[in-house]
Order: sequence, then C-alpha cells, then structure tokens
Amino acid sequence: MEVGAIYSSPLKRALDTARVIADSHQLAVQVESDLREIEAGELEGMAIDDLGTNFSQFLVQWRQGEGLERLPGGESLADLGNRVWSAIQHIIGKHGQEVVVVVSHYFVILTTICRALGLPLSHIERVRIQVGSMSILDFRDKSPCLVSLGDTCHLREG
Repeated sequence: MEVGAIYSSPLKRALDTARVIADSHQLAVQVESDLREIEAGELEGMAIDDLGTNFSQFLVQWRQGEGLERLPGGESLADLGNRVWSAIQHIIGKHGQEVVVVVSHYFVILTTICRALGLPLSHIERVRIQVGSMSILDFRDKSPCLVSLGDTCHLREG
C-alpha cells in the first residue's frame, strides 16, 4: 500500500510511532496539534486509584453522558470530537484519494470512528481498541466506512 502522508499528534508516544512508520515509507511526519489526546485538566497524570470518590463519581457520570460533560479543568468528548473532526476534514481535503496514516490516541480514535459512522458519543464505550492497534476508515464515499477496527496483527511475533 502506498502511503501519501503521515500525520501525528505532537505527544511523544504517538510522534515516536509515526516516525517509525514514516521511516519505512520515506515520508516526513506532519505534526497536527489537534490530534492530541483529550485535555484531561485536573485528571492529567492521575492514577485511577488516586482519583478519590468525587472524581470517580464524576467519571461514571461523564462516561454515561452524551459526551457534553467537561472533565474538571479539561474538555468534553464533544469538544474533543469537534477539534479532531476538523483536523480530519482538513487532512481529507488536502490529500483527496491518497492513503493517509494518522497516529493519535485512544479518545481521539474513538471519537473519530463514532463521528465517521454517525454514532452518538454515548456509544463510545461500545467501541474497543487496544494500544498500538490499527483502525482503517475509508472516506472516499459520502458515507465513511469502517474497514478495520483495532487490528493488532502487526504486533504479533513470528
């Protein structure tokens, strides 16, 4: 498969992964700040065990909502989805029919898949992906198609 471009979140893990992919295709990584993970605000860097009762209750409500509830000091899934969708639309507009690799993060990927398929963000928990997995969306038609979800075959040894 010939890749026409590679985009990445500016965050280290995604950018490191994008550089490995880019090297194998002799391409440069184009950093797109809107592909960064959800702004977690006060929750940034906190372990689940350290969140405490108030944050735990908030997270339960947040996960069961429509994606409109903002993380304390951060952004909502809806905010994230709008930010990322704008970046995805820009990439599609710039590259037309080319194959483009986008390397990003968990909630970025899930909100993009939901938006592409017309699913409300309340369905985000029905979509599961693993760290390092690949998901493929085909945007060539008016209605984007999910070709592959959470593929990890490239991570297997042998």
